[in-house]
Amino acid sequence: MQSNVLNISRTKETGRLKKISGFLEKVMNTVFTVCGFVAVAFVLIITVFLIISGTPAISEIGLADFLFGTEWASTATEASYGILPFILSSICGTSGAILIGVPAGILCSVFLTRIAGKRMSSFISGAVSLMSGIPSVVYGLVGMIIVVPTVREVFGLPDGANLFSAILVLAFMILPSVISVSETAIRAVPKEYEEGSLALGATKTETIFKVTLPSAKSGILASVVLGIGRAIGESMAVMMVSGNVANMPSLFKSVRFLTTAIASEMSYSSGLQRQTLFSVALVLFVFILGINLVLNLVIKNKRK
Repeated sequence: MQSNVLNISRTKETGRLKKISGFLEKVMNTVFTVCGFVAVAFVLIITVFLIISGTPAISEIGLADFLFGTEWASTATEASYGILPFILSSICGTSGAILIGVPAGILCSVFLTRIAGKRMSSFISGAVSLMSGIPSVVYGLVGMIIVVPTVREVFGLPDGANLFSAILVLAFMILPSVISVSETAIRAVPKEYEEGSLALGATKTETIFKVTLPSAKSGILASVVLGIGRAIGESMAVMMVSGNVANMPSLFKSVRFLTTAIASEMSYSSGLQRQTLFSVALVLFVFILGINLVLNLVIKNKRK
């Protein structure tokens, strides 16, 4: 009799716990759903805001003159608002940073996962994580103190604040993103793949470059996406080392990026100049959105 009572009470307790668990599950699902919709709503709000704020200036200036004009003189008596130098400088700076930073980051992640010992790998991974938390203004300050004078002296230039200095600083800034994501992707590669390659007579280096890295290519491409987003969206550090002059891009000339054009003039802008800066932000937004869409499509195709 007593055992039956205990069984009934246990059954009731189990049922009560299941109800509580089910209720909590529904609550958390609701919270996650709301957070997802909030994220989408923020993207839509930013998109609508930039379109509303940026299109009037483009309509007044003219799309061709705005996008393909080579002269920017927003404070002149006869103002000019051509942003082609900004677009090309942003493309060149981001491309240069990717060409330098991505191979260095991938090789560093290979070292951490397949060559370095546990202590060294843990120490370097901690340093990389610390790098990702450093504010961009600190990177810019280090670039002003070290990179700019070094570039000036090595290449015999009158001024070291130029596109090349910006590329070097951006390449260093994207390293944490590339290293951390690539490291995670490489660690996820099954050991059986590498063991099979070694068993067939391949060397360790051949296995890394012909088996490990191709198997982790989806994660590595994701790190490239993050690196591009960090490089093209940077403003403060670039402004401090690029010279911030609206020239057509040249490796050893002062340049201005899309982000630095907005940051350097927004504080004192008004009227058409201010509207034009919102148009520059709209172009930058479309530019980043297009890059992310293309790279995400590439990643999906690679996974398939």
